[in-house]
Formats: sequence, C-alpha cells, structure tokens
Amino acid sequence: MFKIFYPDDYKASTYLIDFEDLYHLGYRGLIFDIDNTLVPHGAPADVRSMALFGRLRDIGFDTCLISNNQEPRVKPFAESVKSKYIFNAHKPSTKNYKKAMELMGTEKDTTIFIGDQLFTDVWGAKRTGIMSILVKPIHPKEEIQIVLKRYLEKIVLHSYKKSKKKK
Repeated sequence: MFKIFYPDDYKASTYLIDFEDLYHLGYRGLIFDIDNTLVPHGAPADVRSMALFGRLRDIGFDTCLISNNQEPRVKPFAESVKSKYIFNAHKPSTKNYKKAMELMGTEKDTTIFIGDQLFTDVWGAKRTGIMSILVKPIHPKEEIQIVLKRYLEKIVLHSYKKSKKKK
C-alpha cells in the first residue's frame, strides 16, 4: 500500500553515505535536496557541506541540487558547494529530476537522489525511475506544512522498516 513511497535505502545522515561504494557500483550523478538533507532548514552552506561536495568531485561525481525553494535560497548555496542547481522544482514532479540528469549528463541507472522527505523527494525520484536514498532530517525546526507531512511519513516509515525486517 505504501510501497510507492519507499526509498531504495535509508540512512541516518547524508554524511554517512558510502559515496565511494556508490561510485564503484557505477553511479555518476547525485541529486540532492538542501534543507534538512545537507544543512538545517534555511541555513547557508557550512564547512561540512562544502567539504562533502569537494569530496564528491574528487571521487568523480557530478552533482545537482533541486529544491522547491526560490532562487535566492538555492543559488548562494549551490555557489558555495560548487554544484549545478534547479530552484522552484515542484517536487515530486519528475520534470526537474530529468532536467538535473540532463545538466549532469547522466541516465536513470547512473543517478541517485538524496533527500529527507518521502512525499516530495523520494516519491519524485521513484516516479522518475532513479534510485533514492532517504536521510533523517538534520534538525526538527521545519515549516508547518512539512511538520504536518512528517506525521504521515512516520506511518509509511514504520511500514518500510517492518518490510525490511522481514527480508
């Protein structure tokens, strides 16, 4: 019932993902959400996020940020981490996941999406046909519409975790 929202993988943090392993598996493009995936909601790029994107470039990845936020939020962040970006993305619409792959020159089978929300980030990636990694939100401070969605996400995540235990 909830499987259309299940991520392909679930990690405690973006910063705990084994990106070297993903590169060795053939992935070349990484699409990221920003808020609560890389930094707390509304925060600028920090030392940790800039170091991560430098490491990803060194490994050989291309990156693109896609955010439902407007350009004044997304552009400075993207410039700080030296990444391509798409603002006002209308996730979970597939249009800008596809545009991100075009910008990076990657295909569905060589691209991964990393984000913190099931109903926008993960569902959009699944609808596009790319691998998704859900991460736990970095900080509990969020906009009210996201807080309300988190209650529904808890139900889906409970179902997801139960399905993983059965395997």
